[in-house]
Amino acid sequence: MQNTHILWADDEIDLLKPHILFLKSKGYEVTPVTNGLDAVEASKNNHFDIIFLDENMPGISGLEALTQIKNTKPDVPIIMITKSEEEHIMEEAIGSKIADYLIKPVNPNQILLSIKKQLDNKRLVSEKTAQGYQQEFRQIGMELNDDLDYTSWETLYKKLVYWELELSKSQDTGMDEIMLMQKSEANRAWTRFVKQNYINFLRKSDDKTPAMSHTVMKKKVYPELNVNEPVFLLLLDNFRYDQWKMLQNQFSELFNLVSDETYLTILPTTTHYARNAFFAGMMPSEINKIYPDLWVDEEEDEGKNMHEQELLATQLQRLGYKDKFSYTKITNLDAGKRLVDDIPNMFSNKFNVIVYNFVDMLSHVRTEMNVMKELAEDEAAYRSITASWLEHSPLMDALKRIASKKAKLIITTDHGSIRVSNPVKIVGDRHTSTNLRYKQGKNLNYNESDLFTIKDPSEAFLPKLNVSSRFVFAAEDHFMVYPNNYNYHVNMYNNSFQHGGISLEEMIVPFIVMESK
Repeated sequence: MQNTHILWADDEIDLLKPHILFLKSKGYEVTPVTNGLDAVEASKNNHFDIIFLDENMPGISGLEALTQIKNTKPDVPIIMITKSEEEHIMEEAIGSKIADYLIKPVNPNQILLSIKKQLDNKRLVSEKTAQGYQQEFRQIGMELNDDLDYTSWETLYKKLVYWELELSKSQDTGMDEIMLMQKSEANRAWTRFVKQNYINFLRKSDDKTPAMSHTVMKKKVYPELNVNEPVFLLLLDNFRYDQWKMLQNQFSELFNLVSDETYLTILPTTTHYARNAFFAGMMPSEINKIYPDLWVDEEEDEGKNMHEQELLATQLQRLGYKDKFSYTKITNLDAGKRLVDDIPNMFSNKFNVIVYNFVDMLSHVRTEMNVMKELAEDEAAYRSITASWLEHSPLMDALKRIASKKAKLIITTDHGSIRVSNPVKIVGDRHTSTNLRYKQGKNLNYNESDLFTIKDPSEAFLPKLNVSSRFVFAAEDHFMVYPNNYNYHVNMYNNSFQHGGISLEEMIVPFIVMESK
């Protein structure tokens, strides 16, 4: 490999000449030195792609040289070579962030393999990932033409998320456009599936009907409460399945994974509708009819999710739950810090619900602030910010406290979001709802082929504000804008993360069960 420079420090360097000649024959440039001090000096004054350090050298040891080199060149991979297999030496070297560890005597192929692992690993993984996705691409494409049920869609969507995450780690960006095209094709097929099946899912409840916002508590949460340890349900608002897969390793440091499933959100995929249905165990029109004091219509100024705890209490009562439970909503940093202090007291309850609003706030802030748009310009950056937030948030401290005792943790959400990029025109009166992914109103004018229309809201168990009101939903990556100030609104909302409509990202959401290690 041309232009790769290696520094090799060993007090017996003369004995290693055959190894050095072998590396040079492979195109590597090798600078040999005989002690740790010379290795430190050479690394200061020259650029090396990789460094081999003998652990036992005169002057300063390999471990001491390692520490000094890392102080000035922290990113250069260092391979430690030693005759000793003593555990404390290995631990100290690993703790000092060595890239690899070889035991003498080493042969040329071992050295070459170690170099390739460090310097070619990303390239080789990228190539393998691209090849793997190319093979899977054809299979996914064929599946999209099949008559899929919800379980098949869940499997297919998980495949897409897997490959999207793998490709985002890859140095090869050549497959990115193909992935975007296939996601777009999948969302077109998903939209057809929703149009054909959504109303039927709401009207019947059999084994083929997926758990949905209004049934997930009964079907998936309540069965988990029949255990001895307390159950914590963490609802991260506006949390996508790909964000869960990005955070999974952070959770897995504290908890063992029991199940990795999804459920199907109702329409509109917004907090007002989907989360109220989640906690009530009812569709919005049913809440409005049975508990009118706990439902707020869209045109009213009052907050739309002020009664979640009361709705949850009514559902638990219907399910026959008689034990103590708690409900906590976190909307700011101070509330998050108070949660950490409250966790020990929650262990006296059999069931604890925690609603955390950060992800939804991130989505809205990203739409409104140019700085955040630059920091989270695409899905990969959006996932990365979510992971960084979790690592440094009070929620992580709360999770550590939960994990310190025997407990079950359920991680889920009320809906996801999608990055929108295709505006469609719609005209409505001043009473029309403002969401970009769905509209509710009575005088709506739009191209029928652009949007999914529910002309009679009662068919979808949605409140009907007046005789002629209807709901329309944007699908795929579309968003609705009014013709007046069209360019202004397109520029403002294009490439932003929105929810309320029909897409895999909004509707197939994580339902994860874990337990303390």
